[in-house]
Amino acid sequence: MDLGLTGRVAAIGGGSSGLGLAIARELAREGADVAICARDPDRLAAAVRELRAIARGQVLGARVDLQRDDETRRWIDGTAERLGRLDIAVANTGGPPLGHPTAFDVAGYRAAADTVLYPAIGVALAALPHLRARGWGRLLFIASETAVRPVGDLTLSGVFRTGILRFAQGLVTELAASGITVNVLAPAYIRTPPVERAAAGLAARRGSDVETEVRRMVRHIPLGRIGALHEFAAVAAFLASERAGFVHGTVQLVDGGACAAGALPSHAEFDRDAFV
Repeated sequence: MDLGLTGRVAAIGGGSSGLGLAIARELAREGADVAICARDPDRLAAAVRELRAIARGQVLGARVDLQRDDETRRWIDGTAERLGRLDIAVANTGGPPLGHPTAFDVAGYRAAADTVLYPAIGVALAALPHLRARGWGRLLFIASETAVRPVGDLTLSGVFRTGILRFAQGLVTELAASGITVNVLAPAYIRTPPVERAAAGLAARRGSDVETEVRRMVRHIPLGRIGALHEFAAVAAFLASERAGFVHGTVQLVDGGACAAGALPSHAEFDRDAFV
């Protein structure tokens, strides 16, 4: 299936690992030019090398702290200038610590907003002038199942991923005649480095192994397994494509049926910072 992504230009936040890198891989394979950003220079350089080995188009990498509005704008504007256009923006951020509502003080909530909510809004606001100028665009927000349903000890994620969802929904009408679509991806457990670290921590404490702990972590998922990065990225690539032109304002669950089943996972056994 030709997704019509050849020659498109995509800017992907947090693109050096995990969900962001998976999306960058998929778009690069489909022929898009991709620009990724991250804070860690070593991981960024490794990701750029990996992407250039598979890309059909250009690959750019930039060291950017998305918590700094000025750096975000320079990255987005620089991407459009160097690659001649911007068609796709992926607002992907880090995650906050685990914990119930009273586990954090007000400063903890502010820090989570700075980590999760404001960087996503910043990427969108920086990208939209470029997308509007072209009269075509795809804006994707990476959230979590916590934007759809409450999970007691994922309070910070729920509060601020829901904020991303409401911001995205607010754009739906505003961008109605612009040629730009806005969609939110809401994954449950996907096999990312934070999930691997959480499983490894449990395995070390219990004297088991990582795969055993991964299977325990996903008991609430009806499909009975953890999601693969390429499965998540395939959904993102479709939403970024020509073929998804009538998909606008949606929340795309990528959760193996977890939300439909209604069972809530418990994370109390994980380290508080396991998924940061």
